[in-house]
Amino acid sequence: MSFEVKEKDLLARIGKLKTKTATVETPLLFPVINPSIQPISTPRLKEHFGFEAIITNAYILYKRYKNQPVDQTLHKFLNFNGAIMTDSGAYQILVYGNVAVNQAQIVNYQEQINSDIATILDIPTGWHVKKEQAEQTVAETLKRAKAFFKQKTRNDILWVGPVQGGKYLDLVAKSAQTMRKLPFPIHALGSPTEVMESYRYDVLVDMIMTAKMNLPPDRPLHLFGAGHPHMMALATAIGCDLFDSAAYALYARENRYMTENGTWKLDELTYFPCQCPKCANSTPKTVLELPKKEKEIFLAEHNLHVCVAELKRIKQAIRDGRLWEHVEMRAHAHPALLSAFKRVKNYKAFIEKYSPTTKPSGLFFFDAIGLSRPEVIRHEKRLRENYLPPENAKILLLTPQTRTKPFHKAVEFKKIRQVIARVEQNSFDSKVHVCFYVAPFGVVPIELTEVYPLSQHETAMPLDYETTNHVASQVSHYIECANYQSVILINDSENWENAIQKACKTACKNKGIPFASIKAKLFDRKDILTPLEKILKTNLSE
Repeated sequence: MSFEVKEKDLLARIGKLKTKTATVETPLLFPVINPSIQPISTPRLKEHFGFEAIITNAYILYKRYKNQPVDQTLHKFLNFNGAIMTDSGAYQILVYGNVAVNQAQIVNYQEQINSDIATILDIPTGWHVKKEQAEQTVAETLKRAKAFFKQKTRNDILWVGPVQGGKYLDLVAKSAQTMRKLPFPIHALGSPTEVMESYRYDVLVDMIMTAKMNLPPDRPLHLFGAGHPHMMALATAIGCDLFDSAAYALYARENRYMTENGTWKLDELTYFPCQCPKCANSTPKTVLELPKKEKEIFLAEHNLHVCVAELKRIKQAIRDGRLWEHVEMRAHAHPALLSAFKRVKNYKAFIEKYSPTTKPSGLFFFDAIGLSRPEVIRHEKRLRENYLPPENAKILLLTPQTRTKPFHKAVEFKKIRQVIARVEQNSFDSKVHVCFYVAPFGVVPIELTEVYPLSQHETAMPLDYETTNHVASQVSHYIECANYQSVILINDSENWENAIQKACKTACKNKGIPFASIKAKLFDRKDILTPLEKILKTNLSE
C-alpha cells in the first residue's frame, strides 16, 4: 500500500491510495453494493458515474452466497474492475446484536474472495449505550485487532483498524492510541451512523477530531456510513479521507431526493433544483408518475450525481485553498451543521499545525466563525512567539485597516507617513512604529503587511461583536507585551465603535504609559493630521 498526498487544505487531503487492483483518488466515496437489491449496475457506477471503488458487506455475501464469490472472486461476482472494499458485518452486530460468524472466519473469507480493502470484525459502540458497555466494545475491538495479525495469511490486502468509543471521547482516544501502534494501513471511525441520524454533528466533530489527533497522520481515515453530500465537506475538512454511502439507494426507495444542502421528499418538490443528467429534462410530477422501480432508479442515480458533484467541489476547493469558505457555506444549510462547524474552534491549534502555510488564493472573512481558521491562528501565534518590534521604536502608532492592500501603500496612509517623516526629520532610526489593527488578524506591524495572507484577504463589513472584541483583545495583549513608551491610536469609531480605544486605554493604564486617541473617519483630514503631528512632537521630545 502507498498513500501519497498531492494537495492539502485544513486537514483535508487530495491523495492517491494504491491497492492491488487500482489506484484511487481521495477524498473517495464508496457506493454501498447489495447484490440482492442493487438499483444501479456496478459497471454503470464506474463507466457513467466515474466511481473508482465500491464497498460491499462480506458478512452478507458469506450468509447468502457462500462460496460463489470465492469461486468467481469478488470482482467477477460483482462485475466491477475497480477497487472493492468489504465490511465485516459490524453494522449487523450494531443492529441485531450478534452475527453468526467469528473474526477468524470473516477474515479468512475476505482473503478468499480477494478484497482490496477489508475490515476486521470490530464491535460497534453505538449511541444509546452506557459507558460500561462502551468500554466493553472498545476492549473487545482492540483484543480482536491485536489477534488479527496472527489470523491473516495475505499481505496484499489493505486492512482497516476501526476506532470505537462512540460519544465517550476518552474511550475514542484510548482506542485510537492503541490502534496507532498496530500496523494497519487504514483506520476507520466506527459508530457514527446513529450520531448522524440524530443530527448530532457537533458530537461527530468531537469523535472525528479525537480519533484524528491520536492516529498516525499518514494513514487514511474512513468515516463509516457518512455518505450524505451536505456533511462531506465538514468531514473532509477535519481529516476524513474515505466515505461510504448506502443512502443513495435507501433514500431512493423512500422517494427521498438528495441535494448538497439537505434532503426532500419527492412529493414536496415542484421544481428540481438540479441540472444533473437525470433532472435536466424531468419534473417532480413526471417522476412521481413513473413505475416504482423506474422511480427508484431515477432517484438513486440523481442521488449519486449529487454526491459526485459535491466531491468534485470539495476537491477543487482543496486545490484552490478555499475549503474553509466551502464548509462555511455548507454549514449554513442547517443549524446542526453550523453548530458542528463552530465546534471546530476547540481544535484550532491542531488544525493550524497541519494546514498549509501558503495557498494559491486569498481568503474571505465573513464573521466570527472565521476567527478559528488556521491563517488567523497562525498569525496570532507567530506575532506572539516570533516577533519583536524594531529596537529603536518608542511610540506605537495604531491605525485602522484600509481597503487598499497592502495597507502601507494605501492613499489614506500617505498623509500619515508624511507627518511621521516631517516630525522625525527623515531620521534613519525611526522611533515611531506603525501597526494596523485588522479584522480578523488583530495587530499587523507595517513591515509584515505584505506577508501572506495579511494582504490577501477580504473582510465583510460591518464587523460582528465577537470579531471586534477579538481584535481589541489582540491589540491589548500586544501593547502589554511590548516595550513602547507611549501609544497613539487613530480611532476608526465608525467601523470599530470604541472597542479598540477602550482596549488601548486599559492596556496603557496597566503599563503606566501615556495614551492618546484621535477620532478619525478620513485619514487625510487636517483635523486628524494636525493633532497627530502635535502629539508625535510632544512624545518624541519627552
